[in-house]
Amino acid sequence: MRTLYLLAGAFALSLAGSASADPMVDGDAEAGEANSTACAACHGPDGNSSNPEWPKLAGQHAKYTYEQLKAYKSGERDDAVMMGQVQNLDDQDMKDLAVFYAQQVPQVGSADEELGEAGKKIYRGGNLETGVTACIACHGPRGEGVPMANYPMLSGQHAQYTIEQLEAYRDGERSTDRAGMMRDIAARMSDEEIEAVAEYIQGLY
Repeated sequence: MRTLYLLAGAFALSLAGSASADPMVDGDAEAGEANSTACAACHGPDGNSSNPEWPKLAGQHAKYTYEQLKAYKSGERDDAVMMGQVQNLDDQDMKDLAVFYAQQVPQVGSADEELGEAGKKIYRGGNLETGVTACIACHGPRGEGVPMANYPMLSGQHAQYTIEQLEAYRDGERSTDRAGMMRDIAARMSDEEIEAVAEYIQGLY
């Protein structure tokens, strides 16, 4: 099993090395900035939200942000606030916003040392006994993600937001993951493991 994790990690890292930028998203950052006024109320003017319940968007791969906006608009991803925000956005608006946020610089977070250390072990090595796959396999050693595979950047994300998303995957409330991958992983994680991993990710750069 450990060999499987290592091979998966090597594959993801090779993809990350070959992708120096987001996959092609035909968006205009200036237009996205002009359309981001409403978004700034929750996510900050540069995509660095101050409320830990709302995700940081700064630096996130454009393709991933674009796909999530589409999921909110279609109802595939359920959130009353976001669904209301995207209804008046057309496809080009969503691409423009995604490209704008991808060009912003994420703010550095911090993690509780003890809890973060426990999270680091899971992030890098998973849990062989329960079958929890190491996060590093898809999201990279620094949480940079893999744009070509549409694996999101995690580094510096608010711990509270990450906890809520992992719980949503575990409970089947969120299903935007490829082939149920995140739902399967989260279903094997305890509350303590989710909290520890989220804390580690918050301080990961």
